[in-house]
Amino acid sequence: MTTILSRLDMACRAVFEDMGFEPEIAAVRESNRPDIAPFQCNGAMAAAGIAKKRGEAANPRDIAAKAVSALQGHPDIAHIDIAGPGFLNLHPTQDMTSARANALFADPKAGIVNLPPKTIIVDYGGANVAKPMHVGHLRSAVIGESIKRLLRAQGHKVIGDVHMGDWGLQMGHLISELAEEQPDLPYFDAAFKGNYPQTSPVTMEDLARLYPQASHKAKSNPDRMDASRIATAELQAGRRGYRALLDHFIAVSVAALKVGYGDLGVEFDLWKGEACVDPLIPDMIEGLKSQGIAEEDDGALIIRVAKPDDKKEIPPVMLLARSGAVLYHTTDLATLIDRKAEQDPDLIVYVVDERQALHFEQFFRAAVKAGWYSPEQLIHTGFGTMNGKDGKPFKTREGGVLRLEDLVEIMNDAAEKRLTESGFGTEFDAAERADIAKKIGLAALKFADLQNQRLTNYMFDPERFTAFEGKTGPYLLYAAVRIKSILRKAAAQNVSMGDITITEATEQQLVFVLDSFGKAVTQAAEKFAPHIICDHVYRLAQAFSRFYTECPIMADEVDAQVQSSRLSLAKLTLKQLGLGLDILGIDAPERM
Repeated sequence: MTTILSRLDMACRAVFEDMGFEPEIAAVRESNRPDIAPFQCNGAMAAAGIAKKRGEAANPRDIAAKAVSALQGHPDIAHIDIAGPGFLNLHPTQDMTSARANALFADPKAGIVNLPPKTIIVDYGGANVAKPMHVGHLRSAVIGESIKRLLRAQGHKVIGDVHMGDWGLQMGHLISELAEEQPDLPYFDAAFKGNYPQTSPVTMEDLARLYPQASHKAKSNPDRMDASRIATAELQAGRRGYRALLDHFIAVSVAALKVGYGDLGVEFDLWKGEACVDPLIPDMIEGLKSQGIAEEDDGALIIRVAKPDDKKEIPPVMLLARSGAVLYHTTDLATLIDRKAEQDPDLIVYVVDERQALHFEQFFRAAVKAGWYSPEQLIHTGFGTMNGKDGKPFKTREGGVLRLEDLVEIMNDAAEKRLTESGFGTEFDAAERADIAKKIGLAALKFADLQNQRLTNYMFDPERFTAFEGKTGPYLLYAAVRIKSILRKAAAQNVSMGDITITEATEQQLVFVLDSFGKAVTQAAEKFAPHIICDHVYRLAQAFSRFYTECPIMADEVDAQVQSSRLSLAKLTLKQLGLGLDILGIDAPERM
């Protein structure tokens, strides 16, 4: 069954077309005054303008009156009236509302429309090998995970790729610093021909110490910097011992990253990095040269990507530095070749800080110029920053970058405090209470991030994020838990669900919100905008709260048939709320 909105839309379009107007002007939308009517059509005003241009009578209220006359008795419309200069206020019938509610109840996806499946890669990790995850990794992980789930909900084959930073000078820093500390390791013996140890000589804690240690030394000591650069060049040239060390660094880092991302409920299908595509670079460069796309410029190899109509300067893509070193553009282009060969995606979505927009513009243009992809296949979905109370990107009190695990711990502590203040979960054992606090903290953190439009900066405020009232993650969890409690109570009393029959206004209003889920998912996916799902699930929780207040379900005085209908409506609400929360990467506890 089509949505209530689309049925009303088709009815109004048909009437305006019969009156000699383009049907598009009669599009029906949700009313901006739902207290007056749930839906409205503003076609009469547009029609009056068209009629005036034709030299015809052009009173919008007269046109609206003709539309009302034509729509009277329509099986989907209970009531229609004219407001203001000619707005049409539309009230659907309770029969159609009931039928739509039952259709949504029977639909496993509760209104989400499957699209012809595409293969889509979402690149949203970007964490670096050997570096602990920090607060700067939060938004790409949370937004990217939600976009991946959103596209999967539509039926697409979506591949999440972490795309780690595991190439370049940072690896040279690590290798050269480890050589200073443990020079006798076989990896540093160029004459060694045997098998290298399978056990890594370093832990994640070692890597987290070695990199900043080396970087600090190199900033003040040119000789130390040269040592790192030489190690980087030898690694990229294929020195056997250094490649073996890189494999250790990656393995140790991936194990740690899986824990860190796992704590956020984020999972990747591919754990590739820049090093994976290094073997593709020589042939790629030769191919770009033979196409006449790559050219030498002052000792470097570049691709010019500026266009005559550019309103800002777009520098060329740098393939090779004067030293012959590969750069970020180079590995990103090689990654596109690798993805074309391995997954042949219809679309690649990069979820990366908006401050990197120029970088993506450059290498997207290069890939299109080379003929590998079309412009619409490469999308950069940028985002703003999470800021501290000073309005700047969030830092520790000492001014350092906060580790992600510490941020999660801050949210867990805030959630535990909020649970205690609210009196929730006092009867639960310590393990269950800790699990609930973790889910509340994570829901608070994710929802606070995702409810903002991607490009918007927002302020970190754990006290506000963990509130059980207002537009917050914990409020949504409480709504889901309350419905679960109702369903458990009904099951304990052997109350069965039945067909949904809409008789009350708040029941109908709840169905109208439920009916808009498919549209919200479609719009969110088209715009790569999880905040649209946040808006929907919040509206849904509010609508259910009003319904539950005015339409008791388990009260003794409720008629059995009415009770089973309302119970089904509650079950439908929970299903859709659960689907929406899952798209956001939020998991609700069974009780609180």
